[in-house]
Amino acid sequence: MRLSNRNKASVYNFINTLLLMMVVLGIVAYLVNKYRFNAIEHGGSLLIMVPVLMLITFHLAGRQIFEYDSDGEALNFKNRNIIPFLDKALHDEFPKYKLIKYDIVRILFIKRLYVTVSSKNSGSTILKYEISYLTRKEVNDLKLSLNKVVKANKEKKDKKTDDDRRIFA
Repeated sequence: MRLSNRNKASVYNFINTLLLMMVVLGIVAYLVNKYRFNAIEHGGSLLIMVPVLMLITFHLAGRQIFEYDSDGEALNFKNRNIIPFLDKALHDEFPKYKLIKYDIVRILFIKRLYVTVSSKNSGSTILKYEISYLTRKEVNDLKLSLNKVVKANKEKKDKKTDDDRRIFA
């Protein structure tokens, strides 16, 4: 199964540009109000604070673009920001049989995907992806796909354990 919100990158770029313009206009309005018109006496700093808080909230929600591919024998995860130099993109690829479990954590408007993968050196590794910008349907599709992989891995593990018991019995 393939899942991607890459086609929404232009929308996220527009929102980011709009928020940046609001910050700049807020600064200009604050300065004009303070040094020229003095129309707003006590709430002038809100002209800057509100757009800045909105911009910070937009970027705190995490990387905007998430891609997932479970076709074939490997799982591919890509997570990147719309602004390439702002944050390092995540790209992980590993065989399906290494997936142990996953968790989706929601805190307010932030959603994170934690994937636990078996590893030779440390036993298991937790990979973190930001999925705040996925729709509810996309998150449900992701859950279904990952559930299938986890279930298949558990069945293989249980079958192997039963075979081992028969051999040593």
